[in-house]
Amino acid sequence: MLTLLKMLQKGVVIKSTGSNYLVKINSQNYLCKLKGKIRLDGRKTTNPIAVGDIVEVNTNTDSPVIETILPRKNYIIRKSLNLSKQAHILASNLDLAMLVCTMVAPRTSLGFIDRFLITAEAYQIPIVLVFNKTDLLEADLLAYQNQIIKIYTKIGYQCITTNFNDKESLIEIKKLLSNKTTLVAGHSGVGKTTLINRIEPSLNLKTGEISLAHLKGTHTTTFAELHNLSFGGFIIDSPGVKELGLVEMKKEEIGHYFPEIRELMNTCKFNNCLHQTEPGCGVIKAVNEKEINEERYISYLKILNGEEMDWNEWEIN
Repeated sequence: MLTLLKMLQKGVVIKSTGSNYLVKINSQNYLCKLKGKIRLDGRKTTNPIAVGDIVEVNTNTDSPVIETILPRKNYIIRKSLNLSKQAHILASNLDLAMLVCTMVAPRTSLGFIDRFLITAEAYQIPIVLVFNKTDLLEADLLAYQNQIIKIYTKIGYQCITTNFNDKESLIEIKKLLSNKTTLVAGHSGVGKTTLINRIEPSLNLKTGEISLAHLKGTHTTTFAELHNLSFGGFIIDSPGVKELGLVEMKKEEIGHYFPEIRELMNTCKFNNCLHQTEPGCGVIKAVNEKEINEERYISYLKILNGEEMDWNEWEIN
């Protein structure tokens, strides 16, 4: 009986649907299965393979099989909400993460933004915050959005405002994405897919409607998918993230992922300071002197103490 030799070819996972994986090898797409059970670094994940993974595929078979997952340079991971002991990888091997936020229809809380930021910070993934649907904002909400942008630009995060008719911001966003692999994330209904269609009209991705009863979006993107950009690079459209549970973080690490806290750590009296009630804490002093934004500090304390998010929290007075 003739045994076929394995022919391993390297490719990138462009779509994952649970049990099947679409892998691009050169210019051809292969629908692949995963060989056996592959565990990544002993970590329990609901998806052993994520969009953006570089894999080796045995194509010398009727049904191509993923044999190997090559080491990742980074990834965005979150706690699986239904399976609290497991995690879900949104995407891997990223050059940029773009979080799309909205002040209305639906509202993105500061708590959610902060959790996404520290998840990206943990793996040294550059982040840009895109505030969408600015044309829907009345004067009070526009002022509120400007306050939020001021908070994040002060600590080094790039913020861009945009809406469906804003061509100048679109040019700025396309420059940022050029020749990079970028994850686009955010709640359902914030306009992620519409924004991607504006960036790359040829994709013509399906978009959803906003529920007027709850001002929330419908899930039109069921699985994350990687798309080519005509001006160079790749963009990953991800399903709407309702909540963002954090994983793989020790208490003493969390402060390192808040730039304004990290900058002042060496001013604390104790080198194991968690910046809660410790005497001689430089971070608490900075909060009291309004050098560190109080809402950001409260967010840090909530994350530090493992508190679940309240989706009505973080209104700025």
